[in-house]
Amino acid sequence: MAIRNLCVILVIISLSAYSSLSQAPPPPPPPNSTCNDVFVSYTYNRGRPIPPFDPTNQAYRFESTVTVLNNGRDELKSWRVYVGFQYKERLTSATNAVLADGTPLPGFVGNGTEFVGFPETDLKTAIDTAGDLTQMEVRVELVGTQFGVGDPGIPLPNNLTLVNDGYTCPAATTQGNEMHVCCIRNVSSRPDNNLEDNFLPRQDGDVIIMYDVTRTYKDYYLAQVNISNHNPLGRLDNWKLSWEWMNEEFIYAMKGAYPSVVDTRDCIYGRQGQHYPEMDFSLALSCEKLPTIIDLPPTSENDTNLGLFPLCCRNGTILSPTMDPSKSFSVFQMQVFKMPPDLNRSFLIPPQNWKINGTFNSDFECGPPIPVSPSHFSEPNGLPSKRSAVASWQVVCNITHFKDQSPKCCVSFSAFYNDSVVPCSTCACGCNTNPSQTCSANETALLLPYSTLLLPFENRTREALEWARIKRMTVPNPLPCGDGCGVSINWHVLSDYRGGWNARISLFNWDDNAFADWFAAVQLDKAAPGFEKFYSFNGSALPESNNTLFMQGFKNLNYLLAERDGDNPRKDPRVPGMQQSVISFTKKKTPGINVAGEDGFPTKVIFNGEECALPAIRPSSGHKTNAAPFAFVIVLALLFIH
Repeated sequence: MAIRNLCVILVIISLSAYSSLSQAPPPPPPPNSTCNDVFVSYTYNRGRPIPPFDPTNQAYRFESTVTVLNNGRDELKSWRVYVGFQYKERLTSATNAVLADGTPLPGFVGNGTEFVGFPETDLKTAIDTAGDLTQMEVRVELVGTQFGVGDPGIPLPNNLTLVNDGYTCPAATTQGNEMHVCCIRNVSSRPDNNLEDNFLPRQDGDVIIMYDVTRTYKDYYLAQVNISNHNPLGRLDNWKLSWEWMNEEFIYAMKGAYPSVVDTRDCIYGRQGQHYPEMDFSLALSCEKLPTIIDLPPTSENDTNLGLFPLCCRNGTILSPTMDPSKSFSVFQMQVFKMPPDLNRSFLIPPQNWKINGTFNSDFECGPPIPVSPSHFSEPNGLPSKRSAVASWQVVCNITHFKDQSPKCCVSFSAFYNDSVVPCSTCACGCNTNPSQTCSANETALLLPYSTLLLPFENRTREALEWARIKRMTVPNPLPCGDGCGVSINWHVLSDYRGGWNARISLFNWDDNAFADWFAAVQLDKAAPGFEKFYSFNGSALPESNNTLFMQGFKNLNYLLAERDGDNPRKDPRVPGMQQSVISFTKKKTPGINVAGEDGFPTKVIFNGEECALPAIRPSSGHKTNAAPFAFVIVLALLFIH
C-alpha cells in the first residue's frame, strides 16, 4: 500500500514537472501598450509584382498601414506624421489623411512625406473618452507602388516620426514587417489653460491664407478667403490660388475673385446635377475638383455681381508689408454648395492641398488647413462690435527653392577704381536649350566697358571683343552665352574717401512687361550700419535686419518701364527700362571697413521678392580710372531727359 501511494505521488510530481516544462512563456506585451504618450507605427501588410515586368527595375504594389495612437494625457491636435519612404514610392491612395505639402494623389513620395489627418485632425485621450479607440486612434491605409523590393524583402521606410511641435521621438524600432516609435511630449510644451477655446495658436509664414466660414446653411455656406503676405521682402504678382475639394463641393458664386476656367460640366453630368435638379448651373462658376482662382482687375471693384467686396480686385498683386501694409493682402468671398451626406449646417470641411504662385515669384509650399480660433470681423454697419466667423482654418505657405530653379534677375559689379564691369554670370537665369546655339554655357562672362550696360546682350559682341583686344584678354571660342535674365542690376562703388563712401544702384528691365510698384533690397554684411540716404529712391534700412537696405521708387514714379525700341529701330538697339539712385554711407559706424574689398559690395540682392544671381568675382583695384563711371552717369541722365 505504501509503495502504491509512493508511485502515485511520483506520477503526480512527474506530470506537474512536465506541465511546467511544456507551458510556453507569456508573449511580450504589444509595443503600443508600453507607450504612455503618442505611439506611431508603420506596418507593411502585403505586396506583389505588377506590370511591366523588368528585372532591373521591377515595380511592386504595396499595402501598408500607418497607425497613430494617443496614449498620453494631452489631446493631440492636428496630428502630423513623417514617413521616410525610400524605394521611389508612388502613393495611390490614403484613408483618413492627406499629404501635408498639398500633393494630390496619386503622387510621388519616394523622398519621404508628411501625412496629416483628414477629415478628423485631432486625437483625444483615453481619460476623456473612457478608452474609446475610435477617438484615440487613427489608422491610415496606404496603397501604392514601390520599386526594387520583392519577396522576401520588406520595403519599410528609413524613418518614422511624429512631426507635431513639443514632442521628442527616439529612433524607430523595426520588428519584422513593422516599424514603431513612442514619442514623448516635452514637459515644457504641455498645453496651458490660455489656449483660446482649446485651439492651436496661429502660426506665421511667408504667406498666410485664412479660410473663414462666415455663414452656414443646410446646403451651402459662405466662405471668406484672405491671402496675406508676411514676408518683408516677398510679394505676389498675378497670384493664382488652387485647392482640392474632397467631398464634391462646388462654387456657385464669388465676389472679389473668379475661377480661371468657368466649367460646370462635372456638375451637370455628375451627382451634383442629380441632387440639385432645379438649380440653374449656367449661373454656377466652378465644378472642378481642383479649381484655380485668380484676382479681378481694379475695374471690377464696383461691379455689382463680382465686386463691391472690401479689399478685393487688385489685379493679383500682393505687395510686401514693408512696402505698403494696406496692399499686402487680398480678400474674396465664395458661395460653396455641399453634397450628401454632408448636408448639415454644422458639418464644415475646408478644401485640402492648397497651392499658390505668381508670375515673377518664388514657388511656395503650403501646409494643410489647421483649425484655429474663429476670426473676428468689424461690423459693416459701423457699430463698435466684432462679428465672429462660424469656423476658421489657417493655411501657412513658405517660399521654397528647388535645386533646378533658376534665378529671374542678376547683378553686375563695377567700381570707380576699375574701368571694366564684372557682368552678370553666364546663363545666370538659365540658358537656351536649342542645340543649334553657338555660345558656351560654361565659359566665364567677358569683362565689359561701361557703355555696354545699356545694350541688349545680342548687341554687345563687337564692344566686348574690342574691349578684350584693348585689355589683352583671352577670348574663348565659342563666346560665353548671355545671362538670360529679364532684369539686371548694376552695383557701382562710386567713391571712397576718409569719412564715407557712395554707391550707385541701377535697375534695367529687358523684358516686354513693365514692373509697377517694384522694390529691391541689398544685403551689406558690414556696410549697412553706415547707411545715410538714397538720393533718387524711397529707401531705408530694414527694421527687422541690421544688414539690409530696402528701396522703392518715389510715389507715382515707382514704375520700371519695359524694354522699348531705339529712336531709329532700323539701326539703334532696343533700350531697357531703367531707374537708378546714388546711396551715401558714413564710416563713423563701420570702422575698419574695406570698401574696395568685399565690404563695398552686396552679398545678396533681391528684386520683387526674387533673389538675384551674383557674379563670382569683384572688380579689382589694379586699373584705376574715374572717367568712365562719370561718363556712364551722363549717358543715363541724357536717357532720362530724353
